[in-house]
Amino acid sequence: MSGLRLMAVHAHPDDESSKGAATMARYAAEGHEVLVVTLTGGERGDILNPAMDIPGIADRMSEVRKEEMAAAAAILGVRQTWLGFVDSGLPEGDPLPPLPEGCFALVPLEISTEALVKVVRDFKPHVMTTYDEKGGYPHPDHIRCHEVSVAAYEAAGDAEKFPDAGEPWTPSKLYYSHGFIRKRMQLFNDEAEARGVKPGPFTEWLARWGTERDQIMERITTQVECAEYFPVRDEALRAHRTQIDPNGQFFSMPMDVQQKLWPTEEYELARTRVRTSIPENDLFAGLEES
Repeated sequence: MSGLRLMAVHAHPDDESSKGAATMARYAAEGHEVLVVTLTGGERGDILNPAMDIPGIADRMSEVRKEEMAAAAAILGVRQTWLGFVDSGLPEGDPLPPLPEGCFALVPLEISTEALVKVVRDFKPHVMTTYDEKGGYPHPDHIRCHEVSVAAYEAAGDAEKFPDAGEPWTPSKLYYSHGFIRKRMQLFNDEAEARGVKPGPFTEWLARWGTERDQIMERITTQVECAEYFPVRDEALRAHRTQIDPNGQFFSMPMDVQQKLWPTEEYELARTRVRTSIPENDLFAGLEES
């Protein structure tokens, strides 16, 4: 083992497989310790794979999603733990309905931060990853995940904060993962259309995305080459059978095309306590192995 540790903080089971999964698989394969912290159980997730919309699934969704998460973690070669909060669901309507009582997004920030600080102090990550201030997309749990992760990154090393949550540990770097980048999706869509697929598989996505998606590449500081692990990422995604349709858009581009056109996963260095040079190609840049 190298002694370097990476903690990826995610809102729901399946988020870890759609955001930074190939990076985690690469680092785990290289001998680093990788821990996925899943903040909620994903209990309110819809069944998005028609093949899984069968009797006995919806009424045991909590158990099913735990089983799926265990399978995905094994495929990626990472450890995983639950923080134990309840999925808030994605409110829909105009006006939006109130969030369900007791859900993660309504838990006081102090409580959820202390729970994550305890995991940070136990695992002692050198690097943490999470979502940006918009959550990657505006799900209340994703936005709360950002807030909790940043608060825990700041508090974990402070002995005066949460004294009952273990011995202080100071993570060195915090990154925001950026998976759904317009430039990447446009490149794939253009390639598909050049191969005769019209409209391209991501035409509707691109039309829906606002102009803020155009600026994400300007925020990227770190591109981790991990194309070798894209098949592992996809296998982990498919393990989330209720959430991922194996015939869906996630898998519409041939693997060799993805690996050739865009062989990296993207991150934004949000905070650092070590000196590093931008741009980076390694989340552990600036850290010495111990």
